[in-house]
Amino acid sequence: MGHVHMSLRFDYASLMQLAIRSEAVSQACSCMNTPVVGWESMPLSLREGQLRELGTLSCSEEEEAPFDEYHPDGTRYWSADAPIAPRYFPYNRCNVWECIVCGRCFLRYTEGGGYFVDRRIRLINASLIVDAPL
Repeated sequence: MGHVHMSLRFDYASLMQLAIRSEAVSQACSCMNTPVVGWESMPLSLREGQLRELGTLSCSEEEEAPFDEYHPDGTRYWSADAPIAPRYFPYNRCNVWECIVCGRCFLRYTEGGGYFVDRRIRLINASLIVDAPL
């Protein structure tokens, strides 16, 4: 399956709708063999072909995406309860993906630095999405 250019840009409201739909999925699925409630490296148990790209949270090409993170309650990047703030890093560099088997939705981005590239993934959780201004 080739990489598809997605033009759909999710805003707070559309991401929240997607998260609520995703959280309503109750069936067991192999996409949840390794919980990815916080940012995790893409687990080997999750096949790439099982995910379909729906759109992006990334800034438009004219906008500069800040590297600032949003942690008003002292969470950290890796925290399972860290807020999902679409205007902040790393969410402002994420694409939105859906499991084609069960319909659960995930955020993904590729972190690169030095000599490594790490594909990260996080389950979308509606209760953590915040519409925080920059």
